[in-house]
Amino acid sequence: MIKHSISLSSNQYALWFVVNRGRIWLNAQGQLPQGIFANLTLSAEPDQVCLIGELATQPVYLVVNHDYIADEAAWVTPRELLDNGDDVFQLAARAVQVALFLQTHRFCGQCGSAMNLVSWELAALCSKCGHRCYPRIAPCVLVGIAHHGKILLARSSRHRKGFYSILAGFVESAETLEQAAVREVKEEVGVDITNLRYVGSQPWPFPHSLMTGFIADYAGGDIICQPQEIEEAHWFDLAALPEVPSIQTLSGKIIMQLQQNAGNKKAT
Repeated sequence: MIKHSISLSSNQYALWFVVNRGRIWLNAQGQLPQGIFANLTLSAEPDQVCLIGELATQPVYLVVNHDYIADEAAWVTPRELLDNGDDVFQLAARAVQVALFLQTHRFCGQCGSAMNLVSWELAALCSKCGHRCYPRIAPCVLVGIAHHGKILLARSSRHRKGFYSILAGFVESAETLEQAAVREVKEEVGVDITNLRYVGSQPWPFPHSLMTGFIADYAGGDIICQPQEIEEAHWFDLAALPEVPSIQTLSGKIIMQLQQNAGNKKAT
């Protein structure tokens, strides 16, 4: 089993992310717990504990227990912590992703022996065969497409009716981010794009994605939705949008940027 990287009897004051099945525990005040480990009042001993970062000079630890179940109301997803600021959300996303890594790398995938957590970096090491594993990161592209004051938005089969977002997809092996953006748009809605511009990135626990955002111009083609992937897609006036992702998400930021660009064009 992967070992603890902190003595649970220590009096170190820290911020704690207690994770179970992709969710994060909040204390009775609805906040992320702070203090020493002994004061967390958990009902079960953790399987793994490891340092995942720092917030305002305070160490931040992940606590994982795969069998620990408590009051459902006390557990939230990382997305529900978006309003707590980028730093807290990134730590929440990291906590959930690292918890999944620890859960799925307790034993070596090469020889089957128990893995140990490396003390000087975030990695799992097999002491028998030397196989070393790092947390997986799956790059994903987001593309906001503009054309004559409109934006192309789609609703996937996973989203509720009335909720739309920009197009997205995972990067394939030996593919650049730009190639993935062009391919995904063509596959999902049958449209060609041009003038691709990078906007930014955001870690996203889906469960271990790194979202990379672009905006692009429409180059041609009619909307043809990819079966089993896209339920519907339409051109929407940037001044009259349906329900879209919040501004705290990278998708929401891209949509807002395209709205601002359209407003600046009208002003000139």
